Amino acid sequence: MGADAVPGGTGASPPDETPGLADGTSLGVTSEVGALRAVLLHRPGDELRRLTPRNNDQLLFDGIPWVERAQQEHDTFANVLRDRGVEVLLLADLLAETLAVSGAARIQGISAGVDARRLGHALADELAAYLRGVPAAELADILMAGMTFDELPFGPTTASLVRRMHHGADFVIDPLPNLLFTRDSSFWVGPRVAITSLALPARMRETSLTDLIYAFHPRFLGVRRAYESHTAPIEGGDVLLLASGVLAVGVGERTSPAGAEALARSLFDDELAHTVLVVPIAQNRATMHLDTVCTMVDTDAVVMYPAVRDSLRAFTIRRENSYGGRGGDGVSMRGPDPFLPAAAEAMGIGKLRVIDTGLDGVTAEREQWDDGNNTLALAPGVVVAYERNEMTNARLMDAGIEVLPIPGSELGSGRGGPRCLSCPLARDDV
Repeated sequence: MGADAVPGGTGASPPDETPGLADGTSLGVTSEVGALRAVLLHRPGDELRRLTPRNNDQLLFDGIPWVERAQQEHDTFANVLRDRGVEVLLLADLLAETLAVSGAARIQGISAGVDARRLGHALADELAAYLRGVPAAELADILMAGMTFDELPFGPTTASLVRRMHHGADFVIDPLPNLLFTRDSSFWVGPRVAITSLALPARMRETSLTDLIYAFHPRFLGVRRAYESHTAPIEGGDVLLLASGVLAVGVGERTSPAGAEALARSLFDDELAHTVLVVPIAQNRATMHLDTVCTMVDTDAVVMYPAVRDSLRAFTIRRENSYGGRGGDGVSMRGPDPFLPAAAEAMGIGKLRVIDTGLDGVTAEREQWDDGNNTLALAPGVVVAYERNEMTNARLMDAGIEVLPIPGSELGSGRGGPRCLSCPLARDDV
Protein backbone atom coordinates (compact mmCIF):
# COMPACT_ATOMS: atom_id res chain seq x y z
CA MET A 1 0.00 0.00 0.00
CA GLY A 2 1.44 3.37 -0.97
CA ALA A 3 2.07 6.20 1.45
CA ASP A 4 -1.08 8.04 0.44
CA ALA A 5 -3.39 5.04 0.25
CA VAL A 6 -6.39 4.81 2.52
CA PRO A 7 -7.49 1.34 3.65
CA GLY A 8 -10.82 0.12 2.38
CA GLY A 9 -10.68 2.00 -0.88
CA THR A 10 -12.44 5.13 0.37
CA GLY A 11 -11.22 8.42 -0.95
CA ALA A 12 -9.43 10.96 1.19
CA SER A 13 -10.73 14.48 1.66
CA PRO A 14 -10.35 16.94 -1.19
CA PRO A 15 -6.86 18.43 -1.49
CA ASP A 16 -7.98 21.83 -0.17
CA GLU A 17 -9.26 20.35 3.12
CA THR A 18 -6.51 20.53 5.73
CA PRO A 19 -6.98 18.35 8.81
CA GLY A 20 -6.45 20.22 12.04
CA LEU A 21 -7.67 21.15 15.48
CA ALA A 22 -10.69 23.19 16.45
CA ASP A 23 -8.50 26.29 16.93
CA GLY A 24 -7.03 25.95 13.44
CA THR A 25 -3.75 24.34 14.51
CA SER A 26 -2.53 21.87 11.90
CA LEU A 27 -1.89 18.28 12.85
CA GLY A 28 1.76 17.30 12.79
CA VAL A 29 4.82 16.67 14.95
CA THR A 30 8.44 17.59 14.20
CA SER A 31 10.07 17.09 17.60
CA GLU A 32 9.70 15.48 21.01
CA VAL A 33 9.52 18.77 22.90
CA GLY A 34 7.61 21.38 20.88
CA ALA A 35 4.59 22.76 22.74
CA LEU A 36 2.01 19.97 22.76
CA ARG A 37 -1.36 20.97 21.28
CA ALA A 38 -3.24 17.68 20.88
CA VAL A 39 -2.74 14.10 21.98
CA LEU A 40 -4.37 10.69 21.58
CA LEU A 41 -4.91 8.76 24.82
CA HIS A 42 -6.82 5.62 25.74
CA ARG A 43 -8.57 5.59 29.10
CA PRO A 44 -8.31 2.10 30.65
CA GLY A 45 -11.51 0.12 30.14
CA ASP A 46 -13.00 -3.34 30.28
CA GLU A 47 -10.03 -4.80 28.43
CA LEU A 48 -8.01 -4.51 31.66
CA ARG A 49 -10.69 -6.49 33.51
CA ARG A 50 -9.85 -9.43 31.25
CA LEU A 51 -6.43 -9.82 32.87
CA THR A 52 -6.01 -12.80 35.19
CA PRO A 53 -3.02 -14.56 36.76
CA ARG A 54 -3.46 -17.15 33.99
CA ASN A 55 -3.11 -14.74 31.08
CA ASN A 56 -1.36 -11.57 32.28
CA ASP A 57 2.09 -12.71 31.11
CA GLN A 58 0.75 -13.59 27.68
CA LEU A 59 -0.99 -10.20 27.54
CA LEU A 60 2.27 -8.45 28.55
CA PHE A 61 1.31 -7.18 32.00
CA ASP A 62 3.50 -7.68 35.05
CA GLY A 63 0.53 -7.80 37.39
CA ILE A 64 -3.22 -7.52 37.65
CA PRO A 65 -4.07 -3.80 37.74
CA TRP A 66 -6.74 -2.32 39.96
CA VAL A 67 -8.83 -0.98 37.09
CA GLU A 68 -10.73 1.73 38.95
CA ARG A 69 -7.49 3.16 40.33
CA ALA A 70 -5.86 2.93 36.91
CA GLN A 71 -8.77 4.96 35.51
CA GLN A 72 -8.36 7.56 38.26
CA GLU A 73 -4.64 7.82 37.54
CA HIS A 74 -5.32 8.16 33.82
CA ASP A 75 -7.94 10.85 34.45
CA THR A 76 -5.35 12.77 36.48
CA PHE A 77 -2.89 12.48 33.59
CA ALA A 78 -5.46 13.69 31.07
CA ASN A 79 -6.44 16.61 33.30
CA VAL A 80 -2.82 17.68 33.72
CA LEU A 81 -2.60 17.86 29.93
CA ARG A 82 -5.88 19.76 29.60
CA ASP A 83 -4.81 22.22 32.29
CA ARG A 84 -1.79 23.01 30.12
CA GLY A 85 -3.96 23.70 27.09
CA VAL A 86 -3.61 20.32 25.38
CA GLU A 87 -6.62 18.92 23.51
CA VAL A 88 -7.10 15.31 24.64
CA LEU A 89 -8.72 12.88 22.20
CA LEU A 90 -9.73 9.49 23.58
CA LEU A 91 -9.28 6.42 21.41
CA ALA A 92 -12.49 4.71 22.54
CA ASP A 93 -14.58 7.75 21.65
CA LEU A 94 -12.91 8.11 18.26
CA LEU A 95 -13.37 4.40 17.50
CA ALA A 96 -17.07 4.45 18.36
CA GLU A 97 -17.57 7.57 16.24
CA THR A 98 -15.66 5.98 13.36
CA LEU A 99 -17.78 2.84 13.44
CA ALA A 100 -20.93 4.97 13.55
CA VAL A 101 -20.11 6.95 10.41
CA SER A 102 -18.37 4.35 8.24
CA GLY A 103 -19.69 1.00 7.11
CA ALA A 104 -16.29 0.18 5.64
CA ALA A 105 -14.66 0.77 9.03
CA ARG A 106 -17.20 -1.52 10.66
CA ILE A 107 -16.52 -4.31 8.16
CA GLN A 108 -12.75 -3.97 8.48
CA GLY A 109 -12.84 -3.87 12.27
CA ILE A 110 -14.96 -7.02 12.45
CA SER A 111 -12.76 -8.76 9.91
CA ALA A 112 -9.66 -8.03 11.98
CA GLY A 113 -11.31 -9.19 15.22
CA VAL A 114 -12.99 -12.38 14.00
CA ASP A 115 -10.29 -14.84 12.97
CA ALA A 116 -11.70 -17.66 10.89
CA ARG A 117 -8.41 -19.54 11.04
CA ARG A 118 -8.83 -19.91 14.78
CA LEU A 119 -12.63 -20.09 15.05
CA GLY A 120 -13.47 -22.04 11.93
CA HIS A 121 -15.60 -20.58 9.16
CA ALA A 122 -19.01 -21.59 10.56
CA LEU A 123 -18.57 -19.87 13.92
CA ALA A 124 -16.67 -16.95 12.43
CA ASP A 125 -19.38 -16.27 9.86
CA GLU A 126 -22.13 -16.39 12.48
CA LEU A 127 -20.25 -14.09 14.85
CA ALA A 128 -19.37 -11.61 12.10
CA ALA A 129 -23.00 -11.49 10.96
CA TYR A 130 -24.10 -10.72 14.51
CA LEU A 131 -21.48 -7.99 15.01
CA ARG A 132 -22.49 -6.23 11.81
CA GLY A 133 -25.78 -5.33 13.51
CA VAL A 134 -24.36 -4.26 16.88
CA PRO A 135 -24.53 -0.52 17.76
CA ALA A 136 -21.28 1.34 17.18
CA ALA A 137 -20.38 1.99 20.84
CA GLU A 138 -21.00 -1.64 21.80
CA LEU A 139 -19.01 -2.88 18.82
CA ALA A 140 -16.12 -0.60 19.74
CA ASP A 141 -16.12 -2.04 23.26
CA ILE A 142 -16.12 -5.62 21.94
CA LEU A 143 -13.25 -4.91 19.55
CA MET A 144 -11.23 -3.45 22.44
CA ALA A 145 -12.27 -5.62 25.38
CA GLY A 146 -12.79 -8.86 23.48
CA MET A 147 -15.45 -11.53 23.96
CA THR A 148 -15.46 -14.94 25.62
CA PHE A 149 -17.22 -18.07 24.39
CA ASP A 150 -19.64 -17.70 27.31
CA GLU A 151 -20.54 -14.25 26.00
CA LEU A 152 -21.45 -15.37 22.51
CA PRO A 153 -24.86 -13.83 21.86
CA PHE A 154 -26.36 -16.89 20.22
CA GLY A 155 -26.91 -20.44 21.33
CA PRO A 156 -24.86 -23.45 20.24
CA THR A 157 -26.90 -23.82 17.07
CA THR A 158 -23.91 -23.84 14.76
CA ALA A 159 -22.12 -27.12 14.21
CA SER A 160 -18.81 -25.80 15.53
CA LEU A 161 -16.16 -28.12 16.91
CA VAL A 162 -14.19 -25.06 18.04
CA ARG A 163 -17.05 -23.97 20.27
CA ARG A 164 -17.50 -27.45 21.71
CA MET A 165 -13.80 -27.81 22.57
CA HIS A 166 -13.14 -24.41 24.13
CA HIS A 167 -13.80 -23.48 27.74
CA GLY A 168 -16.42 -20.81 28.25
CA ALA A 169 -13.92 -18.30 29.64
CA ASP A 170 -11.64 -18.63 26.59
CA PHE A 171 -11.62 -15.68 24.22
CA VAL A 172 -13.44 -15.82 20.94
CA ILE A 173 -12.10 -12.28 20.32
CA ASP A 174 -8.94 -11.43 22.23
CA PRO A 175 -8.89 -8.34 24.47
CA LEU A 176 -6.38 -5.54 23.85
CA PRO A 177 -5.21 -4.33 27.28
CA ASN A 178 -2.12 -2.67 25.79
CA LEU A 179 -4.26 -0.16 23.88
CA LEU A 180 -3.44 1.97 26.92
CA PHE A 181 -0.05 2.64 25.32
CA THR A 182 -1.14 4.67 22.31
CA ARG A 183 2.44 5.63 21.43
CA ASP A 184 3.19 2.27 19.85
CA SER A 185 0.56 1.73 17.17
CA SER A 186 1.05 5.08 15.44
CA PHE A 187 3.30 8.12 15.53
CA TRP A 188 3.52 11.34 13.55
CA VAL A 189 6.45 12.59 11.48
CA GLY A 190 5.84 16.08 10.23
CA PRO A 191 2.29 16.35 8.84
CA ARG A 192 1.90 12.61 8.26
CA VAL A 193 1.01 9.66 10.44
CA ALA A 194 2.94 6.39 10.49
CA ILE A 195 1.03 3.18 11.18
CA THR A 196 3.32 0.62 12.78
CA SER A 197 3.62 -3.15 12.83
CA LEU A 198 3.57 -4.44 16.42
CA ALA A 199 5.85 -7.36 17.13
CA LEU A 200 4.05 -9.56 19.65
CA PRO A 201 0.79 -11.48 19.03
CA ALA A 202 -0.95 -9.88 22.02
CA ARG A 203 -0.66 -6.45 20.38
CA MET A 204 -0.87 -7.05 16.63
CA ARG A 205 -4.56 -6.18 16.29
CA GLU A 206 -4.16 -2.79 17.98
CA THR A 207 -2.99 -1.22 14.75
CA SER A 208 -6.15 -2.35 12.96
CA LEU A 209 -8.19 -0.08 15.27
CA THR A 210 -5.78 2.84 15.03
CA ASP A 211 -5.79 2.40 11.26
CA LEU A 212 -9.58 2.64 11.14
CA ILE A 213 -9.59 5.88 13.10
CA TYR A 214 -7.02 7.59 10.91
CA ALA A 215 -8.63 6.30 7.72
CA PHE A 216 -12.30 6.99 8.41
CA HIS A 217 -12.85 9.39 11.32
CA PRO A 218 -13.86 12.88 10.13
CA ARG A 219 -11.16 14.50 12.30
CA PHE A 220 -8.46 12.81 10.23
CA LEU A 221 -9.87 12.81 6.73
CA GLY A 222 -7.17 14.01 4.37
CA VAL A 223 -4.27 12.95 6.62
CA ARG A 224 -1.58 11.29 4.54
CA ARG A 225 0.43 8.28 5.60
CA ALA A 226 4.16 8.45 6.25
CA TYR A 227 4.83 4.76 6.54
CA GLU A 228 2.88 1.53 6.65
CA SER A 229 4.53 -1.78 7.38
CA HIS A 230 2.69 -5.07 7.48
CA THR A 231 5.82 -7.23 7.78
CA ALA A 232 8.93 -5.91 9.54
CA PRO A 233 8.12 -4.93 13.14
CA ILE A 234 8.51 -1.34 14.30
CA GLU A 235 6.86 0.24 17.35
CA GLY A 236 6.37 3.89 18.23
CA GLY A 237 8.06 3.55 21.62
CA ASP A 238 11.30 2.97 19.73
CA VAL A 239 11.02 6.17 17.67
CA LEU A 240 12.31 9.50 19.00
CA LEU A 241 12.03 12.70 16.94
CA LEU A 242 15.28 14.29 18.08
CA ALA A 243 14.88 17.35 15.85
CA SER A 244 13.15 18.30 12.62
CA GLY A 245 14.25 15.69 10.07
CA VAL A 246 16.27 13.68 12.62
CA LEU A 247 14.97 10.48 14.22
CA ALA A 248 16.43 7.86 16.53
CA VAL A 249 15.02 4.33 16.24
CA GLY A 250 15.71 1.68 18.84
CA VAL A 251 16.21 -1.91 17.70
CA GLY A 252 15.64 -4.59 20.31
CA GLU A 253 12.78 -6.70 21.61
CA ARG A 254 10.06 -4.97 19.58
CA THR A 255 11.61 -3.23 16.54
CA SER A 256 13.72 -5.21 14.08
CA PRO A 257 16.65 -3.96 11.98
CA ALA A 258 14.52 -4.52 8.88
CA GLY A 259 11.73 -2.41 10.37
CA ALA A 260 14.12 0.43 11.23
CA GLU A 261 15.63 0.40 7.75
CA ALA A 262 12.24 0.27 6.05
CA LEU A 263 11.08 3.26 8.10
CA ALA A 264 14.21 5.24 7.29
CA ARG A 265 13.95 4.61 3.55
CA SER A 266 10.24 5.46 3.53
CA LEU A 267 10.82 8.74 5.38
CA PHE A 268 13.66 9.62 3.02
CA ASP A 269 11.49 8.91 -0.01
CA ASP A 270 8.78 11.21 1.35
CA GLU A 271 11.37 13.87 2.35
CA LEU A 272 10.17 13.73 5.96
CA ALA A 273 13.65 13.06 7.37
CA HIS A 274 17.26 13.38 6.34
CA THR A 275 18.92 11.37 9.14
CA VAL A 276 17.89 8.27 11.08
CA LEU A 277 20.01 6.93 13.95
CA VAL A 278 19.43 3.22 14.51
CA VAL A 279 20.23 2.37 18.13
CA PRO A 280 20.58 -1.26 19.29
CA ILE A 281 19.16 -1.82 22.78
CA ALA A 282 19.05 -4.89 25.02
CA GLN A 283 16.37 -7.39 24.04
CA ASN A 284 14.64 -7.81 27.38
CA ARG A 285 11.53 -6.72 29.25
CA ALA A 286 13.21 -3.90 31.17
CA THR A 287 14.35 -2.18 27.96
CA MET A 288 11.62 -3.14 25.54
CA HIS A 289 11.70 0.25 23.77
CA LEU A 290 14.25 3.03 23.33
CA ASP A 291 12.01 5.35 25.35
CA THR A 292 12.41 3.13 28.41
CA VAL A 293 16.05 4.24 28.66
CA CYS A 294 16.02 7.69 27.04
CA THR A 295 13.55 10.50 26.32
CA MET A 296 14.00 14.16 25.41
CA VAL A 297 13.15 16.79 28.02
CA ASP A 298 14.39 19.90 26.21
CA THR A 299 15.64 20.84 22.77
CA ASP A 300 19.17 19.88 23.81
CA ALA A 301 18.62 17.55 26.77
CA VAL A 302 17.65 13.94 27.45
CA VAL A 303 16.90 11.97 30.60
CA MET A 304 18.80 8.70 30.35
CA TYR A 305 19.44 5.50 32.28
CA PRO A 306 23.10 5.83 33.36
CA ALA A 307 23.88 2.15 32.75
CA VAL A 308 23.56 2.71 29.00
CA ARG A 309 24.91 6.25 28.73
CA ASP A 310 28.36 5.19 27.54
CA SER A 311 27.40 1.92 25.88
CA LEU A 312 24.63 3.01 23.49
CA ARG A 313 25.76 3.02 19.87
CA ALA A 314 24.11 4.25 16.71
CA PHE A 315 24.23 3.42 13.03
CA THR A 316 23.69 6.67 11.13
CA ILE A 317 21.60 6.45 7.97
CA ARG A 318 21.36 9.56 5.81
CA ARG A 319 19.74 10.58 2.59
CA GLU A 320 22.39 10.50 -0.10
CA ASN A 321 21.96 14.13 -1.10
CA SER A 322 22.75 15.24 2.46
CA TYR A 323 25.77 13.00 2.98
CA GLY A 324 28.13 13.28 0.06
CA GLY A 325 26.39 11.04 -2.45
CA ARG A 326 27.81 7.70 -1.31
CA GLY A 327 26.01 4.39 -1.33
CA GLY A 328 24.49 4.31 -4.80
CA ASP A 329 20.92 3.54 -3.66
CA GLY A 330 19.91 6.91 -2.26
CA VAL A 331 21.17 6.41 1.29
CA SER A 332 24.48 6.12 3.12
CA MET A 333 25.26 4.32 6.35
CA ARG A 334 28.04 4.53 8.91
CA GLY A 335 28.75 3.27 12.40
CA PRO A 336 28.21 2.09 14.96
CA ASP A 337 29.37 5.20 16.78
CA PRO A 338 28.66 6.43 20.32
CA PHE A 339 25.01 7.48 20.39
CA LEU A 340 25.19 10.82 22.20
CA PRO A 341 27.78 12.53 19.98
CA ALA A 342 26.20 10.99 16.86
CA ALA A 343 22.82 12.38 17.88
CA ALA A 344 24.24 15.83 18.64
CA GLU A 345 25.97 15.93 15.25
CA ALA A 346 22.79 14.92 13.43
CA MET A 347 20.82 17.56 15.35
CA GLY A 348 23.36 20.25 14.53
CA ILE A 349 24.21 21.05 18.14
CA GLY A 350 27.48 20.87 20.01
CA LYS A 351 26.42 18.46 22.73
CA LEU A 352 23.36 16.80 24.23
CA ARG A 353 22.85 17.49 27.93
CA VAL A 354 22.26 14.27 29.82
CA ILE A 355 20.22 14.06 33.02
CA ASP A 356 20.41 10.57 34.46
CA THR A 357 18.30 8.54 36.86
CA GLY A 358 20.94 8.69 39.59
CA LEU A 359 24.46 7.46 40.09
CA ASP A 360 23.46 4.93 42.74
CA GLY A 361 23.12 1.73 40.74
CA VAL A 362 20.26 0.24 42.74
CA THR A 363 18.17 3.43 42.69
CA ALA A 364 18.83 3.99 38.99
CA GLU A 365 17.82 0.43 38.14
CA ARG A 366 14.64 0.67 40.22
CA GLU A 367 13.59 3.96 38.67
CA GLN A 368 14.41 2.78 35.16
CA TRP A 369 12.12 -0.21 35.76
CA ASP A 370 9.46 2.19 37.07
CA ASP A 371 9.66 4.29 33.87
CA GLY A 372 11.73 7.10 35.33
CA ASN A 373 13.24 7.76 31.89
CA ASN A 374 9.84 7.67 30.16
CA THR A 375 8.69 11.29 30.31
CA LEU A 376 6.28 13.22 28.10
CA ALA A 377 7.40 16.74 27.18
CA LEU A 378 4.61 19.34 27.07
CA ALA A 379 7.02 22.08 25.98
CA PRO A 380 10.79 22.60 26.03
CA GLY A 381 11.85 22.00 29.63
CA VAL A 382 8.40 20.90 30.86
CA VAL A 383 7.65 17.19 31.33
CA VAL A 384 5.09 14.84 32.83
CA ALA A 385 6.60 12.04 34.92
CA TYR A 386 5.47 9.39 37.37
CA GLU A 387 5.61 10.80 40.90
CA ARG A 388 7.14 7.62 42.33
CA ASN A 389 10.49 8.23 40.61
CA GLU A 390 11.59 10.75 43.20
CA MET A 391 15.33 10.63 42.49
CA THR A 392 14.96 11.07 38.76
CA ASN A 393 12.41 13.86 39.17
CA ALA A 394 14.68 15.65 41.64
CA ARG A 395 17.58 15.46 39.21
CA LEU A 396 15.39 16.80 36.42
CA MET A 397 14.29 19.74 38.57
CA ASP A 398 17.88 20.43 39.64
CA ALA A 399 18.71 20.65 35.93
CA GLY A 400 16.02 23.30 35.39
CA ILE A 401 13.30 21.02 34.03
CA GLU A 402 9.75 21.59 35.28
CA VAL A 403 8.28 18.26 36.33
CA LEU A 404 4.53 17.67 36.47
CA PRO A 405 4.16 14.50 38.59
CA ILE A 406 1.27 12.08 38.16
CA PRO A 407 0.38 8.86 40.01
CA GLY A 408 1.17 5.64 38.13
CA SER A 409 1.11 2.67 40.49
CA GLU A 410 -1.56 0.90 38.42
CA LEU A 411 -0.92 2.45 35.00
CA GLY A 412 2.66 1.20 35.15
CA SER A 413 1.70 -2.46 35.55
CA GLY A 414 1.90 -2.86 31.78
CA ARG A 415 5.41 -1.37 31.69
CA GLY A 416 4.92 2.13 30.34
CA GLY A 417 5.19 5.73 31.50
CA PRO A 418 3.65 9.02 30.36
CA ARG A 419 5.33 8.92 26.95
CA CYS A 420 4.10 5.38 26.32
CA LEU A 421 0.59 6.43 27.31
CA SER A 422 0.35 9.21 24.73
CA CYS A 423 0.51 9.74 20.98
CA PRO A 424 1.08 13.43 20.20
CA LEU A 425 -1.03 14.60 17.25
CA ALA A 426 0.09 18.22 17.09
CA ARG A 427 3.10 20.09 18.43
CA ASP A 428 4.50 23.52 17.71
CA ASP A 429 7.78 23.60 15.81
CA VAL A 430 10.91 24.45 17.80
